Amino acid sequence: MTALVAAPLGAVNYAEPWWAQLIKAFLIFAIGFSLVPLVLLYERKLLGRFQNRPGPNRVGVYGSMQPLADIGKLLFKEQFKPRGAIGWLFVAAPIISMVAALATMPLIPFSNRPQDIFGTPVGLYGLDSEIGLLIFFAFSAIGSYGILLGGWSSVSKYSFLGAMRGAAQLISYEAAQGLALLGVVMTTGSLSLSAIVDQQGDQHVWFLVPQIVGAFIFFVATLAEINRTPFDLLEADSELVGGFMTEYGGGRFALYYVAEYVHLIVAGAMFSTLFLGGWHIPFWQGAPGFIDPFVVLAKTLVVVSVIIWIRATLPRLRYDQLMSFGWKILLPLATLNALVTALFVVAPWS
Repeated sequence: MTALVAAPLGAVNYAEPWWAQLIKAFLIFAIGFSLVPLVLLYERKLLGRFQNRPGPNRVGVYGSMQPLADIGKLLFKEQFKPRGAIGWLFVAAPIISMVAALATMPLIPFSNRPQDIFGTPVGLYGLDSEIGLLIFFAFSAIGSYGILLGGWSSVSKYSFLGAMRGAAQLISYEAAQGLALLGVVMTTGSLSLSAIVDQQGDQHVWFLVPQIVGAFIFFVATLAEINRTPFDLLEADSELVGGFMTEYGGGRFALYYVAEYVHLIVAGAMFSTLFLGGWHIPFWQGAPGFIDPFVVLAKTLVVVSVIIWIRATLPRLRYDQLMSFGWKILLPLATLNALVTALFVVAPWS
């Protein structure tokens, strides 16, 4: 069995055997899980530097084993379920969040140049779809069900209140996030992520420059979508004990915990793909193909570092400020950006 893979711009379609797709699927999920403890350690170390303290330095060399110790501690804790909780939904909710987070990772294109593996051309992406952006938003919406069901199935007032806050927040900022990308879609005329990266390479300019407003809106809305500071109202422990996952502990809490960091990695990779040129390096058009994935990972690390920097800098917003900022500022600004981009796209001089 072979599958016909959509070729990037200017290339020829090629067929991938089933074993190549199976290996790629395994590698994508293995790398996704492997990056979580690395990003977790990197965040704690970076936060320590921002706050003038060393960060984790007890477990392993320079604290390198601290994330594994944290995750292991959670996995070996007793699995607790509140009396009266809806059992199967209580168990399924964190799994939904984890699956939705991991399912978006195959959409990230690491290169448009297939690599020869055992005489077979293999693309450096899991899925090169013509509607990649729509699939990304679809799985983002599915991930919100893990939050809603987790809070509702716990039969706890604090959890239910946190889930309702989460629903309102995700719906509010998802609208602005989608509108922010209309400028990129209209400029490229495609929903394919690899085509968007190719367009930035052909024009020799990252979309961060002509779509600076859309990039800002997308970045801020993404912070709210992945529940990062200053938009982490879903887990506001000072107000809601633990938000939607108040009643979760042990391995089930670990699934939510890991899903949050997978979302963080995907958010950095998506921003670098849409606005930072993906695998393209400025002023180096003849770069060898094998370094393309490392370029994407380096840009992702930069975006993740900025998100961590924001966590160390900004305080958490009040809920009314969060909703007002989303509906009264981001949404009108995203609409205006889409209208201005449309005018430039259809203008005679364009």
